[in-house]
Amino acid sequence: MISYKRSIKILKSSAIKIGNEFIKSSNCINRVSAENILCKSNNPAGNNAAFDGYAINSNDTNYLDKKKGKLFKIIGSVAAGDKPNKKKIQKFQTAEIMTGALLPKGFDTIIPIEQIIFDTNKKFIFINKKIKKNQHVRFKGSDYKKNDLIIAKGTIIEATHVLALKTLGIKDIKVKKTPNILFFSTGNEISNLGKIPDWKVRNSNSSYIESINKNFLFNFYNGGILKDKDELIFKRQIKKFLNSKIDIIITSGAVSAGKFDYVPKIVKKFRLSNYFKGVAIRPGKPILFAKIKGKQKVIFGLPGNPISSAACFRFFVYPFLQNLLCVKEEKPIKAILKNEFIKKMKYTRFVKSKFNATKNGKIEVSILGGQESFRIKSFTKSNIWTLLPSGKSKFKKGDIVDCFFQHHPNKIF
Repeated sequence: MISYKRSIKILKSSAIKIGNEFIKSSNCINRVSAENILCKSNNPAGNNAAFDGYAINSNDTNYLDKKKGKLFKIIGSVAAGDKPNKKKIQKFQTAEIMTGALLPKGFDTIIPIEQIIFDTNKKFIFINKKIKKNQHVRFKGSDYKKNDLIIAKGTIIEATHVLALKTLGIKDIKVKKTPNILFFSTGNEISNLGKIPDWKVRNSNSSYIESINKNFLFNFYNGGILKDKDELIFKRQIKKFLNSKIDIIITSGAVSAGKFDYVPKIVKKFRLSNYFKGVAIRPGKPILFAKIKGKQKVIFGLPGNPISSAACFRFFVYPFLQNLLCVKEEKPIKAILKNEFIKKMKYTRFVKSKFNATKNGKIEVSILGGQESFRIKSFTKSNIWTLLPSGKSKFKKGDIVDCFFQHHPNKIF
């Protein structure tokens, strides 16, 4: 049995190659950028109005004050989307301008509509003070300049990025291909039926993993249920997997030391470059990992208990996915522990917890009761995992601990 830290090092050294592809920027949510994405043009594309108002040349107001005002002739109106008029502007002229409209040549500042004084016929505006240059103007390239970085390589793309890409005219982007995971449940007791006898167990693990696939950046394929005597079927599935589009096989169950726990025995029949089985963690101690030698394929064997399976996916499979997609390693959320917890020193614990923010802005986390791996009630009440590392047994109220969201990465922090 190895430590959790050692297992993560093995996973990092076992990354498989995932190719790239071009996709439409409108369809890139939860994809990972495969290169730096640069701006192709300035934004704004030209100087434009930040407010509805009237555009003038500020030099025309240099000698104006309350005792000496001047009428400015209104020569037209410019709306957002209008092609700019290149006609030369005369002294003491003005043009009505709408928010977002390009500032006509010759004008350099805008007076908001609320400050405008009109003459009786509304053919002139009256100004009796010096107006500063560049008021209420959005300048060309003040948001993005050409060749500015929009999205860095290895970024998980979100809706905010899509808005930027579409605004800046980026139609196609290069992203990492989405890893394909083939998932098998195992055991005679596992059933997909709604109504089951007492000696059966509903197949929840495959549904849970499938439900989080978009958040954790993979495509899910359901391989069905492998029964206790399906060793040869499993072996054939692995052989088929070696020449398929599938990148990762995940099994749930049959990884411990029972009579029908055949996953380790079958996996070890193949040529492997990296392998471990058994990690000093709770829940999920029997977890298995193997990389097929000479192939860009790996296998994870998760325990069958629902909470063990969920924890091992979160703390083994997702870090592996993150690494092969070249995503920056996620940072834990630091929280103040609200209650004491004691564990075995040599084990890393993933504990069901509930976190919240206090009125004064502190993030606190409570470790819930019912930490056994068969208990799902505490999992439904929780909203975060707390990771308690090996090397320490007693965690006191007030300790700072590391937390990870259950159903999506900590990418928002």
